[in-house]
Amino acid sequence: MAADLTASQSATLRAVVDTVVPADDDPGGVEAGVLRYLAGQFRGDLAGLLAYYGAGLDAIDAEAREVYGAGFALLRPGRREALLKAVEAGDTHTPWPFDAATFVSTVVGHVMEGFYGDPGNGGNRDAVSWRMIRFEVRD
Repeated sequence: MAADLTASQSATLRAVVDTVVPADDDPGGVEAGVLRYLAGQFRGDLAGLLAYYGAGLDAIDAEAREVYGAGFALLRPGRREALLKAVEAGDTHTPWPFDAATFVSTVVGHVMEGFYGDPGNGGNRDAVSWRMIRFEVRD
């Protein structure tokens, strides 16, 4: 992932991405290139948010350990989703360095950019989400 995220933070981000956009009949967020999109953004427009992301991912992992006794990346998908929904609603059990709901909202927004955005920006591999919603590029 990004050079400045730890291995644990990268694993948590991977799990968050696939929780926000889980695979079904269509690819999930990771398979659709969202991590590649984010890595590019962390080298560019989102460079100033890398420390914010790192701290937030650590906080999500701490929440998972407090609530479920395991790191976020090790949780079953249903527990991941429940934890993110709770944090997004402001229902936290551990100290956060900033507003937890705002962090989740920010990450979800960036994941959506990577999943639905122009494939030229590094995400939406092979225009998978565009095909899924039947979006056609016309010249």
